[in-house]
Amino acid sequence: MNSSKAEAPVIASPQTIAQRIDALDWRGIEQDLDLYGCAVIPGLVTAPECDALAALYPRDDLYRSRVVMARHGFGRGEYKYFDYPLPEPIGALRATMYPHLAPVANRWNQAMNIDVRYPAQHADFIRRCHDAGQVRPTPLILQYGEGDYNCLHQDLYGEHVFPLQVAILLSEPGRDFTGGEFVMTEQRPRMQSRAEVVPLAQGDAVVFTVNSRPVQGTRGPYRVTLRHGVSRLRSGRRHTVGVIFHDAL
Repeated sequence: MNSSKAEAPVIASPQTIAQRIDALDWRGIEQDLDLYGCAVIPGLVTAPECDALAALYPRDDLYRSRVVMARHGFGRGEYKYFDYPLPEPIGALRATMYPHLAPVANRWNQAMNIDVRYPAQHADFIRRCHDAGQVRPTPLILQYGEGDYNCLHQDLYGEHVFPLQVAILLSEPGRDFTGGEFVMTEQRPRMQSRAEVVPLAQGDAVVFTVNSRPVQGTRGPYRVTLRHGVSRLRSGRRHTVGVIFHDAL
């Protein structure tokens, strides 16, 4: 008997991913985003799914470009942007997380007196990007080795920017690598910057601010600017998937 026929697929179907995402505690995620500018989703992706996604990294046919960070002053390590059509699980994550985040994005823009509003469905937002010439897909997979790091930055690729994005850790801290923490800084007006280190396990996702978010002050909301990066890997190898909701010029 061929046992491989009885094995379940390693990566969940788009329908399963959608059900998994719809079942999340989105009220709690929204509260964390308002308080901290980021929210952790434990165990969004299973360990076998993480391993299967990390195994896609050598598949150059899936990607539109490869970036070696040191060549551009971005840090050390490398990443690859997926090409269209996106692998099914990446496309499903992008399409099914967006509708839950669009209301947060619209509420934040209203609080910051930014006129832009985001449609309810991701396909409509991508159409807006493509009409403006932002036609290159931005979901990516990153690979770090010992001594690699990612400088603090913002993923801004054109006029149309969705203010939230998602990173999913595919490797297991302590087993596959040490160091390599996801970090954020928040620059507040006339105040010192605030740092946030976000601990993640394999399969955890972090939703975080791309550029700016509102913070409630004594005189009403004010705008703070955020950047994100990855601290230096002490050992091993680390893979991450990044889900960015706007496309690039």
